[in-house]
Amino acid sequence: MSAAYVPDDGDTEVETIQLNARWTMWYDNSRLADPEKEWKDNLTNCGSFETIEEFWRVFNNLKPSSKLSVNSNYHVFREGVVPMWEDPENKDGGKFVLTIPKKDSKTGRCDEWWLYTVLAIIGETLDMDGDEVCGAVVSIRNKQDRIALWLKSADKDRCSKVGARWKKCLEMYRTPLRYQEHAAAAASGRSFRNESTFEV
Repeated sequence: MSAAYVPDDGDTEVETIQLNARWTMWYDNSRLADPEKEWKDNLTNCGSFETIEEFWRVFNNLKPSSKLSVNSNYHVFREGVVPMWEDPENKDGGKFVLTIPKKDSKTGRCDEWWLYTVLAIIGETLDMDGDEVCGAVVSIRNKQDRIALWLKSADKDRCSKVGARWKKCLEMYRTPLRYQEHAAAAASGRSFRNESTFEV
C-alpha cells in the first residue's frame, strides 16, 4: 500500500491509503434467488474499492454479517474474479474453512473474524507473493456460520503458509483449518461438505 495526500476542501489534507489491487464486495442469498437466473446473476454488487477510505465507505454501509438472514453470504474478491468455483482464477484452487458455532457468532466473533479476514486480504498480509489469495466469503447458516478463504492453487506448501498466517491474524493457534478443493465442491455440488485435502 502507498499513501498519498490529496486536498479535501483546500484547508485540510486527507490521507488516502491506496491498496495494491481493486476489490469488489458481493451479497447473495439462495433463498431469495430468482430460479430462472444463473447463480452468478443473483449476486448483488455492493461496491468496489481500491483505497482504505473506499473500503470503509462500502463496508460500513452494509449490515454486519451476524445481522444477515440465514443462507446469506458476503463475498470480497479481487476485481474481475467472480466468487464461483468455475471462475478461471478459482477453478484450480480451493479454500480454507473456519466454522463458527452460533454461540460464538452471537457474541460478535463472526463479525470480528470476518472484518479481520477482509482487512488481511485487501492489505495482502496473508500472501507474501501477492497472487495466491482470490477472496473470502462469510456464510450465515442455521446451525453455524463459516468464513472461507479462497486461494488460487491447491499447492500444499504455498497454501499452508497462507493458512498459517490467517490463523495468526485471527489468533486461532489451536483451531485446525481444513483445505477443500473447488474441484470437489463442483463435483458434489456442495460448498462445504467435501473431503479435506490437508489442514494447518
